[in-house]
Amino acid sequence: MSKLQSDRLVFVPLGGSNEIGMNLNLYGFGPKGREKWIMVDFGVSFGDASLPGVEVIYPDPSFIEERKSDLLAIILTHAHEDHMGAVAPLWPRLQAPVYATPFTSYLLQDRLREAGLLGEVELHEVPLCSKFTIGPFDLELVTVTHSIPEPNGLIIRTPIGIVYHTGDWKIDPDPMIGAATNSGKLDALGDEGVLAMVCDSTNVFQEGEAGSELSVRQNIIDLVARQDGAVAIAAFASNVARLQTAVEAAEANDRSVCLVGRSMHRMMGAARHVGLFANSKPFIDEEDAASLPKSNVLYLCTGSQGEPRAALSRIAQGTHRHVKLGRGDTVIFSSRVIPGNEKSIYSLQNALAGQGVKIITEKEHHIHVSGHPCRDELRQMYSWIRPRIAIPVHGERRHLIEHGELAKELQVPHGFVPKNGDMLMLSESGAKLVDEVYAARLFRDGSTVFREGEGVVRERKYLSSGGILLVCFCVDEGFNISALPEARISGLPDPYYDDFDRALSEIEDKAFDVWSSLTKEKKRNLQEAETEIYRKIKRLARTIWGKTPHIEIIILTEDGK
Repeated sequence: MSKLQSDRLVFVPLGGSNEIGMNLNLYGFGPKGREKWIMVDFGVSFGDASLPGVEVIYPDPSFIEERKSDLLAIILTHAHEDHMGAVAPLWPRLQAPVYATPFTSYLLQDRLREAGLLGEVELHEVPLCSKFTIGPFDLELVTVTHSIPEPNGLIIRTPIGIVYHTGDWKIDPDPMIGAATNSGKLDALGDEGVLAMVCDSTNVFQEGEAGSELSVRQNIIDLVARQDGAVAIAAFASNVARLQTAVEAAEANDRSVCLVGRSMHRMMGAARHVGLFANSKPFIDEEDAASLPKSNVLYLCTGSQGEPRAALSRIAQGTHRHVKLGRGDTVIFSSRVIPGNEKSIYSLQNALAGQGVKIITEKEHHIHVSGHPCRDELRQMYSWIRPRIAIPVHGERRHLIEHGELAKELQVPHGFVPKNGDMLMLSESGAKLVDEVYAARLFRDGSTVFREGEGVVRERKYLSSGGILLVCFCVDEGFNISALPEARISGLPDPYYDDFDRALSEIEDKAFDVWSSLTKEKKRNLQEAETEIYRKIKRLARTIWGKTPHIEIIILTEDGK
C-alpha cells in the first residue's frame, strides 16, 4: 500500500458540537495513530446558576494533550471568547504555536500577558487572506463577516481533499467595519471541489437573513437624538461595528463618549491597533463624564447580559465609583438576550427601571442584528461551496440535527451530525465514524480548574438546597465526653418560629445520648461512632425539617488524634 493510500483525514470536535460555545476542532492527517494535527479555535463558555461557583468552562483537551508532540498549531478564526478564551489558561498543557490575524493576536497577547505567558508562546501574526503551510496542511484564510473585526473562514487543503471550516459568519453586504464576505473566493473554492464543509449552525431555525450591521446604525442615532438625559448603550464589547455606531450616534448628537468596563477598553485598544477609530474624537474618562451635563454624555457599557460584576450591573446597584444613572436617563440594550441569561438581564433592567431609568431593547426597536447565518444565508453558502460532506457544528443538538436536514434538502451527497468526541474519517465516500475519543469539560472556580465529573458541583447543588448541619464534641482518653456536643446550622430555616435554639438543643441532646449508648469498643473506633451518630441525627433532622441536610459529625479527642 502506498503512503498516500495509508494516509487518512480525520475531524474531531472536542467542544462546540452539542453546545453553543467552547469551540475546539481538530483536524488530523496521516497514517492511523500517527496523524499530525491542527487545532482550529480553543474557546470557553461561562457558568450560570446551574453550576454554582463555576465561572468559566473549558473543553477538556486531554485527547490532543496526549498527542501534543504531533499538534502542529492552534489556528484562531477570530477573537470571540468562545473561540479563543481557553488559549491563555490552557496553553501550557499543549505548548503549540498559535496563528491569528492582527486583531485577534492583539487581544490574545493581552491575555497571555495576564497569564505570564507572553514570552513563552510562539505566536504567529498572519495577515488577512494569507496562505501558509503547516505540516501536511496548506491553509488559507477567507474573509467573512461576523460581529467582530477580522473573522475568517479557513480553507484546509490536504492530499485527500479540501475542507472549508466556516468559523462564525453571516453574509453582511454592509458590515461597516472590514470587507464584505469574499463570495468570489468561496464560489471559486466550490469550483475547485470541496470534500467537506464544517459549518456554523447557530441560527439554523431562523428563516431569512440575519440582517446588515448598517441597518441598525440610523435607528440608534435617531434613538440617541430623542433622549434628554445621559444615555448608556449596552452592547457586546467585541461588536466593534456596534461600538462604531454608538460613537457616531454620540458625535451626531453632541455627546462625548465614555467607555465603562474593562472589556470596552480592551476591545477599543485592539480596534485602534488595526487602524479603526482613527478619526473619532477623543473619549473621556469616567470622572470627566461625571462633571459634564448629562445631555452631553454617552456611556458605552459592558454587561448587556446582566453579568453581576460588569459595569452596568454595578451602575444599577449604585456601587459604581463614577457613573450614576437615574430619572431622565436612558439605557439602550443593543444586544440580544442569550438563552439562559434571561433572569439576570431582566433583574438588571428592573433594577435600572426602579431608579427611574428608561429602558430600550431590541424588542421595541431595530437596534441589533445577529452575527450568525440564518437559513437563506446557509443556502447561499452551500450554493457557493457545494461540498460532498456537510458537517454541522457550533450548536446544540437540535441545531445540528436541523442543519443536517437542511443540507439534505440542498442535495449535499453526504453528511454527519457529530457529537463532541466523534472521530470522523473524511473521504469521497462520505464521513465515517471511526472512533469516539475522550471529550469532557473543565470547570474553573477562582484559580482552580477541575474536571466536570469530580462531584464538586453536585455537592454544591445539594448544599444549596439542603443546607448544612454540623455537630462537634470532644472526648477524653477514657472516651467520656469532655466538651458537650455543639450544633451549628447554615442554610436551614427556623423550624419552630423564633425558637432556633430548640432545634439545636434537640440535635445536641441526640448526639449526647447516642454517644452515651455506644459500647467502649464502638467508641474506640471514632469513624464507626461518627457513622452511628450520623444515622440518628439524619433521622432527627428529617423529623424537624422534613428533609435531610448535609450532615457532618466531628468527634475530637483531647490528644488531638
